[in-house]
This record gives sequence, C-alpha cells and structure tokens, in this order.
Amino acid sequence: MMRSLYSGVAGLRTHQTKMDVIGNNIANVNTTAFKAQSITFSELMYQTTAKASAPNDTTGTAGTNAKQIGLGVASAAISSSITTQGSTQNTGNAFDLLITGQSFFVVSDGSSNFFTRDGSFYVDSVGNLAMSSTGYNVMGWLPQTDAETGEVSIRQDTVKPLKIMSAENLTAAPAATTSARITGILDKNDTNVQGDGKKISLSFYDNLGYSYTAKFSIKATDGEGVYSMELEDVLDANNDTILDRFDATIFTGSNEDSATATYSQKDASYTMVSGYTYADGVVSKTIDGTPTAYDPKAFLDDGFKIKDDEDSIKAATAYAEAFGFDDPEEFFNLTVLVNERSDEYKTIGEVLKNGGSYEQVLVDPNDPTQDLAPANKTLVDGSTGSYIMAVDGYSLPAGDGVSISYNQANGSFTGINGANNIQAFNLGLKPKNANSANPFEAIKIDMKDSLNYNNNQTSTMAATSGDENNAGAGCAVGNMTGVSIQNNGMIYGAYDNGQTKLLGQIAVASFSNAMGLERKGDNLYQASMNSGEFDGIGVDITSDGGYMSTGALEMSNVDLSQQFTDMITTQRGFQANSRIITVSDTLLEELVNLKR
Repeated sequence: MMRSLYSGVAGLRTHQTKMDVIGNNIANVNTTAFKAQSITFSELMYQTTAKASAPNDTTGTAGTNAKQIGLGVASAAISSSITTQGSTQNTGNAFDLLITGQSFFVVSDGSSNFFTRDGSFYVDSVGNLAMSSTGYNVMGWLPQTDAETGEVSIRQDTVKPLKIMSAENLTAAPAATTSARITGILDKNDTNVQGDGKKISLSFYDNLGYSYTAKFSIKATDGEGVYSMELEDVLDANNDTILDRFDATIFTGSNEDSATATYSQKDASYTMVSGYTYADGVVSKTIDGTPTAYDPKAFLDDGFKIKDDEDSIKAATAYAEAFGFDDPEEFFNLTVLVNERSDEYKTIGEVLKNGGSYEQVLVDPNDPTQDLAPANKTLVDGSTGSYIMAVDGYSLPAGDGVSISYNQANGSFTGINGANNIQAFNLGLKPKNANSANPFEAIKIDMKDSLNYNNNQTSTMAATSGDENNAGAGCAVGNMTGVSIQNNGMIYGAYDNGQTKLLGQIAVASFSNAMGLERKGDNLYQASMNSGEFDGIGVDITSDGGYMSTGALEMSNVDLSQQFTDMITTQRGFQANSRIITVSDTLLEELVNLKR
C-alpha cells in the first residue's frame, strides 16, 4: 500500500481539525469575552529506509545522508489568544464590567471556583452579585470594621460571595453630629443684637438619627467687639424641649483631650477626672471607693516656688486667698518651679494636661551641685502619682454662654472667652439620669469664619452642621438609592441621607500561564496543572496595572479577516491532500491493470 495514501488521510484530518477551530472562532465572533483559538501542525513521523553513513578514509568514499520518508501531519497544539484584549462594547448597565489587563473574575458554583472575562453580572433576589449566564456567585472580599477606630476597610482574605444588597446593606446607620460652623456677618447695629439677641438655630442628629435644634442667641455687651453667645434651648423634632431630661452645656476646649473637666458657675464646683474632684475649696481623691480630702493649698504649702512675675504672683495670690475664684483658669495659670537647676517653670495646667507628672527638682543649699535628696522631692500634681485632666475649657449650663470677640480693625473673629487661640466652642448634652445612655456626641462649633461688619443693621449669621468638608454633619438612617463600582473593584452603596458605604471589593485572579487554563464552556475557565494554581485569595486588579470599567463588556477578540484567510488556506490544504489520495488511487489502479 502506498504511504502517500496515509499522508493524504493525515492531511485531510488535520485540516479538518483546523477547520473545526476556525468554525468555532467564527461561531463565537459575538460571544462576550471569547478568546480566539489557533492550531499549529507538526510532522507526524518518518520511515527510515537507509541510515546515514560516515565518510571512509580508507576507501575514500564520502558519507551518505539518511533516507527518510514522511508519513503525514498531526495537530501539534491548539492555543488561545487570552492575552489579546477584545474590543469594548458599551452597555450602560452598572453591573456590566470590563477588565483591562490580564486578570480574570472569580466566580463560584458553591463548591468550585471558576474564572471568566465575561463581566455581565446582575444582583439576585437575596442580594448576591452573580454571573448573568450561569448564576454563579461573583467572589471578592467583604469589608471589616476596626473595633478600636471604627474605620471600615477591605481585608484581603479568602474570597467570599459578594452579597452587596443584603438586608443590612439596604440601609445606612445614622450618625451623630460632631462638627458645625457658624458663618456670616454679625452687625453690631442690628436691633436684635442690641436687644433680645440675634437668634441662630443649629440642626443636628444624635447617634440614633433623631433630629434636634439648638437655639442660640448673640447679644451685645459693654465691650467693643465683644458679644455674649448663649444657649437658650434644645428642641426635638416635635419642637418640645429636651432640657427637662438632658443637661446642655457649652464649653471651650478640645474634643481630642482624653477627658474634659467641667466647671459650673452656679455651684462653683470643679470636676476633675480620674477620681479627683474639687468643690468648696477642697480637692478630694477617691481611694478604694472612699473620697479622701486633699487641700489644694499643698501646692504652695509644700514649698513650691512661684515664678517672680506679676501674673504668677497675681494667680498665686488669688488662688491662695479664695478658692471660690471667678475664673478657674487662675488655678491652672499658677506657674511653679519644676526644675531649679535649669530654672524651668511650668503652669499647673501644663503639668496636669495629658497626664504629665513632674518632680520638683530643688538644689541642695549646702551644695548647689547636688539636688535635694529624693525623699524631699514632691510631685507637682500634689499626689503620689499623675492623673489625666483637660484644662483648656470649662462648661456653662443652658442660659449661660460664652464670650465671643472680633478684631475691630478688620472685623475678623479673634476668639472665645478672651482666648485668641480658641476659635470654637463645644455643645454637650448629658442625661440628667446618670444611669441613662447618652445618645449625643459633643459638637464642635467653629466660628472662625464669622465676621463683624456693618451690613445695614442686618446680621446674616447662621449655623450649619458639618465642617468645611461637611465631615461630622451627622445624618438620619438612610435607604439605598444606588450602587457604584470603582475601577479597582470597590463597591459602594449610596444612600438618601448622603452617606456612602463600602460594600465589598471584587477580587480577580492572575496566572503565570493564562494560556494553560482549561475551557469549561459558558465563558468559564478552570485552573490546570500548567496554568498555575489559584490561592483562594486573589489579588487587587490594580496590583498589575489593570482596572475595571463599568457599563461595558469585553467583546470577542476574533478577527474575521484573519479567520476567512485561514479558511481559504485550510480549504486549499484540504483540497491538495484530497488530490494526494486521488493520484495515489490512480497509481494503484494502474498497478492492478498490469495483470490484464
């Protein structure tokens, strides 16, 4: 039998296989994210009729080459052009995603993970983001909340189904107001300012999302550019006062202090944190649950040296002579020597703030190079240890207020209670019942952008919640109004209370040899031994420079012109191989006819 017959048959088979590949490519010319395939041929095998011989120096004959007859062709490899990006098809559907780069979406049927470039997704009846064609869940990472800071972030852990519209995600939690601003013009000739006061209302929220309104009034004083700002009332959404159930105070100082001491002008009491209280000229420290009296004069009686300047002496005198002083700052402005050798002085306020505890270093009068014995050293805080205390503010009950002042040269805001470095005051609410939970947060109200101008006897001053960037404005509970997907796969929910919430992040998979992935149909791939394994975690799509585009899908990367060209060459190849069989058959026919 002629070998050419078998070569022709092998040629027909391989060209038929190539035509199968071409046909599949053309059939999927409009399949989302389809990757075109190509086939390569290889020689099948050879029959050696004579082996090669080496040159013979003795006889002088040259070497001869081997005589080999080929036996046809076989399919060598079928590869996919996975790395070639398909064209973009805009759909306008927010859940249609296109990957730019070499990564793959990760989807799961509940037991196994698959990989796809088909980003046609939808949200099912229970809120899962799923693949439209198969219903497989899209996998990614869910947000985690830091227990200490409360910050929400993505923790890249084992991928999980993205249930982005779960019951808890359909609403956004309310947030208490923590910041506000008072802006506009305060005209000193405004009849309201000169009379009952310019009325200002501040709307704010508590932690449960209930809304309230704080009523302030600003009145002129005898001082030039100095006004009194008073808290008149706090009303709920029904316009009923809440001051029968809550104590409302306004105080200066920083919300960032570890604690805030409070001072009430009505009962002349000063409350210090960490177990210390001051009232009626006596400081008490709670030891083993029992208040123990401690005379504040110990700061002087223990021999502390007062800095020799008018302000320190005045503060020391006022403090030593009368404990019911009008201004609690006098106590904290008392300047004491903390290190005689370096001539270092600090105010008691500086010492106590942020938990500071300084030993008083005194020089031995008999030997100026030596300090006094440690037994003679005394802690400046007057105790055997340190305690934390905020000393830059005091609070006033409703009906009282703070003093605000303006620069009469340019009308700019200068400060509160005569302190030029204080540009804001705080509004605090606390339940009268000590056993009740407090739903309110302290609200820092910034006044630095208010002005004291002539405005034709009209004041435009107004209060708005939130800082300059609208942070801390607070909000009521919100209902989801939409979902957006960022180019890094982050999914955010938008709510009608103005909030956004991080719902999750779509994870992607990348492989060292993506062409080694096995096709499973339905636009799905599965990892193989030659593609590299999926670690179960995935990667952020931006880690290799890729990104996602919403409202678009990746089209097939089949090039029809290339496919039709390949079809022509395949047809001619098939035709030529069929002629091999025809001619071989004719030769065999002639051989048979020799017998006739």
